Amino acid sequence: MVFYTNVLGISGAAVGTLFLVSRIVDAFTDVEMGRIVDTFKPAKDGRLRPWIRRMAPFAVIAGFLMFLYVVKDWSMPAKMIYANVTYLFWGSFCYTGIGSMASVISDKAEDRAALSTFRSVGASIASMVISFVVPLVVYTTNSSGDQIIVPERFTLIAFVFGIVALVMYAVLYFWSVERIQLPEKDASSTETAGQQMKSIVVGLTTNRALLGIISAAIFLLLAQILVGTMNAYLYTTYFNSASGLAAAGILGTVGVLVLAPFASKIAARFGKKESGTVALMISATMYGLIFFLQINNVWAFLAFAFVGNLGMNYFNIIIWAFISDIIDYQEVRTGKREDGTIYAVYSFSRKIGQAFAGGLGGFALSAVGFVSGASGQTPEVATNIYRIATGVPAVAYVIVALSLAFIYPLSKKRVEENTRILKERRAAAQ
Repeated sequence: MVFYTNVLGISGAAVGTLFLVSRIVDAFTDVEMGRIVDTFKPAKDGRLRPWIRRMAPFAVIAGFLMFLYVVKDWSMPAKMIYANVTYLFWGSFCYTGIGSMASVISDKAEDRAALSTFRSVGASIASMVISFVVPLVVYTTNSSGDQIIVPERFTLIAFVFGIVALVMYAVLYFWSVERIQLPEKDASSTETAGQQMKSIVVGLTTNRALLGIISAAIFLLLAQILVGTMNAYLYTTYFNSASGLAAAGILGTVGVLVLAPFASKIAARFGKKESGTVALMISATMYGLIFFLQINNVWAFLAFAFVGNLGMNYFNIIIWAFISDIIDYQEVRTGKREDGTIYAVYSFSRKIGQAFAGGLGGFALSAVGFVSGASGQTPEVATNIYRIATGVPAVAYVIVALSLAFIYPLSKKRVEENTRILKERRAAAQ
């Protein structure tokens, strides 16, 4: 968003439209990729793992191509074509091909909670580096004291991060094992594609656990992505502090790292559904408080936001363990294990949430009068950015908590029962 608006000079509304359309496209390509994984013949290295090997280089190249600073000198139509083509190529095709292996690494609930925890820790460490390093590198201060961007540094950072990403994908591929091996799906079944899809849709739309987590995911992402989008403008426009933006990234990671050692234990003791609901209500309460206080001191705001993000961070740490439980729940209900399809449908919902959140961020910027490429914004624009960045997550986190409490059915007791049933079935099948 910042690269498109502040470097290329594309309007917030146009960027919002790009994010909205691309993630809707992405949602459908995710579902198709899930079906490919579930129906194609596994390779020697597994069903899901080979796709990391095949798609990682393309994802890295596509990521670099999105941040070419020389595009700033092109005409606006050319900029729009460039942004749309490279963004769709990266998100809807290359990155879509890299799936999740959490459900095939282990069938133990405690292992899956640990996998979700370490996934969040890894993401948070990367986010800390990005949130801290990038603002300090790409922003500089002009003679008027305003924070401005050095365009070519975006391209340099994208190149460096691309190299790091390629190395990390290699580590992931060579250091992981698919332990849950399932019978090969018959891609040449006499059942038509339409019949297969109808069966899948019926099975998934009656899966209350999946519907509950989809509802939670959409509103969680609405809050997270909108806050992430608006924070880049909140700290540099409302607080006029690039260092505050960098500190916000660090504190977000610190919150995850503080919670990570205890997340699996909390989830095991109280249940994922139960503990997640309480955590999100705490976050909603804190964001509601800072919305009404309208804090002017950046460091005071950071302190309040840190506490407010703890509940959301806890839920994010354990959220992928919910999906593994849902896969088990679906298998208990239908007798079929559809890892790729359920991940794809969940990813579909996430992309819809991302589409609305990413699009909403751009539309909100335009609606409050933000001027792309300007060296400064009016106080009214800055105040409205603050209100959006605090008010939306307060409401969204309440909705997420209610979705877990009243729609999602997999309590701690129910998860343990499903695990027992599947173990008995697999033992009997041997």
